This record gives sequence, structure tokens and C-alpha cells, in this order.
Amino acid sequence: MTETDLYELLGVGRDATDDELKRAYRAKARAHHPDTNQDDSDSGEHFKEIGLAYEVLSDPERRARYDRYGHAGVFGAAAGGNQGGGDPFGTGGLGDLFDAFFNGMGGAQPGRGRRAGPVPGPDAELVVNLTFREAVFGVQRKVDVTIPVHCDTCEGTGAKPGTSVVRCAECQGAGELRRVRQSILGQVITAVACPRCQGSGQSIESPCEQCRGEGRRSEPRTLTVDIPAGVDDGSTLRLAGHGPAGYRGGPNGALFVHLSVATDDVFERSGVDLHAAVHVPMALAALGGSVPFDTLDDSRDLAIAEGTQSGAVLTLRGLGVPKLRGRGRGDLYVHIQVDTPSGLDDRQRELLAALAEARGEVLGEAPQGEGLFSKLRSALS
Repeated sequence: MTETDLYELLGVGRDATDDELKRAYRAKARAHHPDTNQDDSDSGEHFKEIGLAYEVLSDPERRARYDRYGHAGVFGAAAGGNQGGGDPFGTGGLGDLFDAFFNGMGGAQPGRGRRAGPVPGPDAELVVNLTFREAVFGVQRKVDVTIPVHCDTCEGTGAKPGTSVVRCAECQGAGELRRVRQSILGQVITAVACPRCQGSGQSIESPCEQCRGEGRRSEPRTLTVDIPAGVDDGSTLRLAGHGPAGYRGGPNGALFVHLSVATDDVFERSGVDLHAAVHVPMALAALGGSVPFDTLDDSRDLAIAEGTQSGAVLTLRGLGVPKLRGRGRGDLYVHIQVDTPSGLDDRQRELLAALAEARGEVLGEAPQGEGLFSKLRSALS
């Protein structure tokens, strides 16, 4: 019997830590899981080999025996009382491992059987473009899609009206085909969906003329998507049961709606908070007053305190983005930018100069550092 190295099966070195073993096992198991490799008849065998390798190497005692004696240390007489067959590790098998790493994945596992019946439809996805305001406050959007829907003529059965489905002769109604193969770790049973009935366990002798026996056909549909307040760019909504119809009466898959939110000219989003900039004239910032400002909710006058400096921030509580999970909204932060006047006429210059004199400010040429040419002149003089 060929003895494949267990470390090679997981793709790790012999000095791999427990965490490295676990990560390698998860990656390998997901890549070779039978539910994601139904076209590969060898995936179930390789999947079980990976699980057995992890069971050995994740147990310190068994790993030590394997490192010292090789396969004979855990599968042969050196394993200590396992010659009689059955579970070579004296444990409950791989069920616990499968449940731990694949619980909730759905679908059959090798040896557990696949429930015959209509196969659910695949998932579909689309992109919906939103304005900034629509993302903040939510919107109801109608989208046009063309997806497989259940055939009205045969009511999704795939059989011609007046006829009925019969048990699949290939799988005898089980919906799956099982194969028994010998591997380096013993006998392996793999189960794959029956290719003739697509896992439904049923066969159609007189197919529906409209859907050609599939029980579904592609048609345009208009869906109404409720987009909640507070979604962000890149968010995805999952609409269960709104995807493509399943084969021969199978339930609909899910529809994933990806949201693309446009940027805004005034507001910038940071989580549930908003930021905006307001330009204030120099005189108004010095004397105080108010400036008009449009929030996403209303128009209001912002109070500018006397002596406000550029960079000051005004906080408007509860005028940010609604929280998707929870109550309330974020805040709106208004950043003040004081504008320095330019293009002054002679009269305006005189007034500013008089103000500077009254405040004791010295006006004159701004001091400059000694540049390269100044240093050259000094050196040559």
C-alpha cells in the first residue's frame, strides 16, 4: 500500500505548529470539499485523506508515533490494537471535525447521504447605483432583471401537462451515486449528485415543451428593493428567495444586491459621521455673526463666534448618518475656513492698514532668510 506523507497531504513542514496545521487543514478541506467539487469523483476520497491526516497530526501522542514509526505507528500494529479495522484512531471518526469546520455550509458530506428532491437554484448578483442622499436616508428602488423563473405551463415540474415524473432509473430515486474506492488510508465512499436527474431523484419521460423539461425559463422581472437608511458604498444586501428558480421545482436561490454610492460635493462620510467645510469671510470671523448652511435635513444659520479661527469645528449632533444596527444617527462636523481677502483696492488697503495700526500690528516687508544669491554676494563683497 502506497504511503503518502501526512505532512505533504496538508502541505506543511514537519515542524508545523498547531495553528499552522489547523489553517492548512481548513484551506485544504475547503478546496477539496465534495459539495464544491461535484464534477470531481476523486474529491471525496482526497477530502477524507486530508481529514485523517489532520486527526493524526493534531493529536500530540499520535503525531509523535507517526514521526517515529511512520504509517505503521498509527495505522498498523504499532498503533496498539487497531488491527481489527474500524476507526484507526479509536475516536468517533471524522464527524466531529466536519461539524466543527463545515457546520452551516449546507450540502451533503461523504457517507451521510444526499437528500433527494428539487435542487435549489443558484445565487445571482447585481449592482444598484445610489446617490449620497439615498444611501443616507434609504430608498425603495425598482430594478429590472432577467432570471430563470418557474415555468407556468408545467408549474415547475418540467413534465408535460397531463403527465407526471417517474423515479430516476440511474440512481433509483436516491438523487446521488455512490462509489467505493480504496485509498492509502482505507476504504472511501464518495457520493455525487446523479448527473441524469441533477440530484432530484426523478426522471421525466414527456418534457414540457415550454421549458424543455427544466421546469424553469428565463423571463424579465421587475423587483422592488428596499434599501435601508445608512448603507455605505460597497455594502451588499442578500435577498433570500429572489434569485434564479431551481431546477424542476427547486426553490429560488438568493439575490445579492451590491450598492455603489456616489460621492457628494459638500459632505464627506466617515462611518456614521459627516464632515463639511464652510468658508467664512475674515471680517465675519473676527466680528462674529452667522452664515447660512444646508444640512442634509434642512437649511439653518450657523452661529460664528467672535474671533473664530480657521480650522475651528462646529458639531451638529444627530445630523449624521443613521446607524444600520441600532438607533440614532451620527454627528455632522462643520469645519470653518476663514477666507483672507485678495484683490483689494486702495480704499480697502487704507482701512486694513488703519486697523492694523490701531491694533499695534507692524506692517512691512516680511523677513526673508539668506538665500543662495545673498550668500554669493556676501562672499564676493
